[in-house]
Amino acid sequence: MQKRNVSITIMVLVLAGCAVPEPNNDDMYMTGNVPEAVAVIAAPNQDLATARLRKEDNCYWYMHSGPVETTLVPLRAVGGQPICVQRNVS
Repeated sequence: MQKRNVSITIMVLVLAGCAVPEPNNDDMYMTGNVPEAVAVIAAPNQDLATARLRKEDNCYWYMHSGPVETTLVPLRAVGGQPICVQRNVS
């Protein structure tokens, strides 16, 4: 039964496409303002405190501090897909 629950959880994450609903305010572009839905699907070892939504691509990015430099990189889900916001089609 436990194996089935894990399989269902993984399927839900994959089918979700790692897209989250668009937040309703301008605070969504501020550093560290990551919705709970994003934090839940984000892979471990990523700095959510530095994460932000970029207007250029509607995806979340965070600052990765490597041994040589600090670089802005895409925030990724457990499966490796970038986490982006669904755009409203009007």
